[in-house]
Amino acid sequence: MFSQAVIEKLDYYVYFLQDPSTDEVFYVGKGNGNRVFNHMACAIETDGVTEKLDTIRAIINSGLKPRHYILRHGLSEQTAFEIEAALIDFIGMKNLSNLQGGHYSSDFGIKTSEEISAIYEAEELSTDMPSLLININKLYRREMTEEELYDATRKSWVLGNRKEKAQYAIATYRGLTREIYKIESWFPVEVNGKTRYGFNGCIAEKDIRESIRYKSIASFFSKGAANPIKYLNC
Repeated sequence: MFSQAVIEKLDYYVYFLQDPSTDEVFYVGKGNGNRVFNHMACAIETDGVTEKLDTIRAIINSGLKPRHYILRHGLSEQTAFEIEAALIDFIGMKNLSNLQGGHYSSDFGIKTSEEISAIYEAEELSTDMPSLLININKLYRREMTEEELYDATRKSWVLGNRKEKAQYAIATYRGLTREIYKIESWFPVEVNGKTRYGFNGCIAEKDIRESIRYKSIASFFSKGAANPIKYLNC
């Protein structure tokens, strides 16, 4: 743990945790004070079940301790957010136990040059169809097949009764609509003892698909929004 003297000089910082047996970075974060050490304390003192905590417990059970690194310090909170997001994007969510990307990563995170052009040239999404916008940032991979994209979009989500009014599900990633599916039916999915929902469907009709894909959704999600679901016209 850092002493009070150290804490007062650190300001905000960006840190990462490393598995000493593999040298792999498994978590990236930002904070101040003793935030960097809180994850290990939580893994030891609680029964919480997350990939991050399970990784820490596995390291401890092997007789080792996670390595704690401060990447940058003396930062403002805003700068710490931006560095954290850039580092998460660079390492890749699939290689980390973070539950979500860094703040503002959807707006300003890693993108291909083609995506940059599409975002700043894309028309704003406009539709009167009852639809769900489904943000799949954490699940998306650029090499996904059509079937993998469909599976990532259709389940498992926290949804209320308004879902019954939705006719289409629109997959979004990094601020753009990527695919649109016609919803045919809903089904429950049990996740850690809680009920989530998924849908059965198919790719939307050609004219609807062409009118919806690669449109900007910047105005539909506020910066830093955690909820991946947005209801439109329903």
